[in-house]
Amino acid sequence: MSAIQTTSWRDVRAELLRRINERVWSPGDAIPNEADLAVEFDCARTTVNRALRDLADKGLVTRKRRAGTRVALNPVARATLRIPIMREEIEAKGLTYRHTILDQAVARPPSVIRQRLDLPFDAKHLHIITMHLADGRPYVLDDRWINLTTVPAANSADFTNVSPNEWLIQNAPYTHGDIAISAEDASASEADHLGAPVGTAILVLERSTWHDHRSITMTRLTFSPGHRILTSI
Repeated sequence: MSAIQTTSWRDVRAELLRRINERVWSPGDAIPNEADLAVEFDCARTTVNRALRDLADKGLVTRKRRAGTRVALNPVARATLRIPIMREEIEAKGLTYRHTILDQAVARPPSVIRQRLDLPFDAKHLHIITMHLADGRPYVLDDRWINLTTVPAANSADFTNVSPNEWLIQNAPYTHGDIAISAEDASASEADHLGAPVGTAILVLERSTWHDHRSITMTRLTFSPGHRILTSI
């Protein structure tokens, strides 16, 4: 194949992906090294590196130091989960959005939160509980801790008009995080907030976000009965 006259890593990635998909390189095959690919594509080696890193992030190739890069034997299927702004999610359904702050205080997090967010024992952080409503009805209960060491501005932020969920997305960019999804029976408190019988099956999502090694927030989202999550793969 003739050289690709571009320095775009996306163009390089597209060609590498074509070769993988069309079995020019079969699962387990070694991929030429970065220097050789840079010569072929007439681009900088860093451009090739960026393209290969993206393919590795998607589970399509494996990269090992000294062993080089190979086409993955068993490509990993990865779901893409975007942190939604609740206001936008609710309004996209044609419903009227509103949120209310149920409780807000600076306090010492319990041990499970300290461990998840890697917080020191004696540190105090912002604990804020928000109810997101759709057409005036409970949509999701948002029980959140915010690391004030990472996001000190949260302590003086006015969450009256902009929810903590939306404020953090706008003001505290994250590099990675984790999500746990479970089905649980509504506790007495959750049932009261959501207007459902105690013990009703509900969807619970626990999510933490980080900026490099610094935690930003952890939230427990308790959805009204019948909620479902749609994502893409």
